[in-house]
Amino acid sequence: MNYSLRPYQKEAILNTVHEWRDGNRKTLLVLPTGTGKTVCFANVAKICAEHGQRVLILAHRWELLQQAKEKIEAVTGLECAMEKAEMHASNSDAMIVIASMQTLTQDSRLQEYAPDAFQAVILDEAHHALSPSYRRILDRFSDAFVLGVTATAERGDKQQLGTVFDSIAYEYTMKQAVLDNYLVPIKAMTIPLKLDIRNVKIQDGDFQPTALSEALEPYLEKIAEEMEKVCRDRRTVVFLPLIRISELFCECLRKHGFRAAEVNGRSKDRTEILEAFEQGEYDVLCNSMLLTEGWDCPPVDCIVVLRPTKVRGLYQQMVGRGTRPYQGKEDLLLLDFLWLTEKHELCHPAVLFAPTEEISEQMTLRLESGQAEDLMDCAEAVEEDIIHKRKEALARQLKEQRDRQRRVLDLLEVGYLLQDTEILDYEPTFRYESEPATEKQLAALDRFGVDTASITTKGQANILLKKLIARSEKNLSTIKQTRFLESRDFENVSKWTFEEAAQMTDRIARNRWQVPSDIDPKTYIPPSLKGKRRRKRKISRKEDNA
Repeated sequence: MNYSLRPYQKEAILNTVHEWRDGNRKTLLVLPTGTGKTVCFANVAKICAEHGQRVLILAHRWELLQQAKEKIEAVTGLECAMEKAEMHASNSDAMIVIASMQTLTQDSRLQEYAPDAFQAVILDEAHHALSPSYRRILDRFSDAFVLGVTATAERGDKQQLGTVFDSIAYEYTMKQAVLDNYLVPIKAMTIPLKLDIRNVKIQDGDFQPTALSEALEPYLEKIAEEMEKVCRDRRTVVFLPLIRISELFCECLRKHGFRAAEVNGRSKDRTEILEAFEQGEYDVLCNSMLLTEGWDCPPVDCIVVLRPTKVRGLYQQMVGRGTRPYQGKEDLLLLDFLWLTEKHELCHPAVLFAPTEEISEQMTLRLESGQAEDLMDCAEAVEEDIIHKRKEALARQLKEQRDRQRRVLDLLEVGYLLQDTEILDYEPTFRYESEPATEKQLAALDRFGVDTASITTKGQANILLKKLIARSEKNLSTIKQTRFLESRDFENVSKWTFEEAAQMTDRIARNRWQVPSDIDPKTYIPPSLKGKRRRKRKISRKEDNA
């Protein structure tokens, strides 16, 4: 297996060490499913072990424990001890202990370890850190450095995790992973079938599985008919709420000509079925939430979520079963339905790429057209539309700012010029983000031409610097270039290259600061954007890293 580190993984590992050294003893890595989070925390564990620090790694399912053990031993070359059921590690000399949360949370097992037994604790699927069981374990080893790894990046989830963690060491978005070819593009398609779940009860913050199954059962035949139209030639995984409904739907699919199989926690031949599916003997695999974590099958190129959820992390885990690259795989098709519900928190495909709730809502409405659409393209188009509509409301204020001939731009104008709702709608998540911006941050922003008087917190400064530095590294136009050219009615200048913006500015300067007569700013498109093709490409290799 090839475990050479990817650039973002190196940065994530380095940032984790820096956060710990800077005093943020509990920090997070946010990495989408399929981007190698285990490789990241395995290397962090290796660094700790090399410095004589003993590491505890916590997971909540056997598949995750076994997966972590195999990958960590391969990455580090160190033997890992296991703490689970009949396996005890309290007397082991191993520098890395992998433990089942359910086992270690038991008083008799937890007390076997002294409070200083571990100098570092790593939490796989860190969103579980909010539970009392995980908190008890963390309290036991309260002096240890803590690293949590999660795929969930939504603002609400971060705010909850902010009650446990001090910072985010590194965040790698699904959008960037797709652009970097580490994940495949996702196409979403809303099936014009109205499924009424308005009367389904909520249990522990999500839809109650039994009631959900009862509401779903009358629609199974129609769902199979719709699937026959759109995913006959794809390798498909279907998520359902209960085993009974999963088995029932599997039979329904077989009647429609699909080579369908079903797996659940009681399946004695589960391993054989999963292997047969990966080899192509089946084209549809039904399961009742068994395969959300700890199972990888890169050939999967269609996901059908028949287990609607309000939990974004769970939704990401389901979709993540199909995002890995594979030979000849062009994209992942994600099927959604017109769920009739009074609960607005229901997860839709839009949440995977939408940076704000407003964009998510508009994307969901757009996708209800029933046409398959690339989620990244959809998110960008909706964000551009929202920014355009905001322009009218902000025009007067921006005109006043320009009329004062200011040499700097405030936070609001930067967000508008870059067409970035993350900047415009930013809210602090962690405590430190609400602290005053540092002199170092303000000095850096001043060099970029930002009005530092408009920056009040570390969080604002951080997100703005992150965006501006990334633009500089990608050789995109500066905010000053963007403001000048858009004041001359050019559009989308934030997407131009630095050279293209500089050349156009030079032409205008040579023409006595007037746009040359042979150029129409409203329709002008620079060379780098002409004929720009949609991100549609084949993945030529199967990645082992993740």
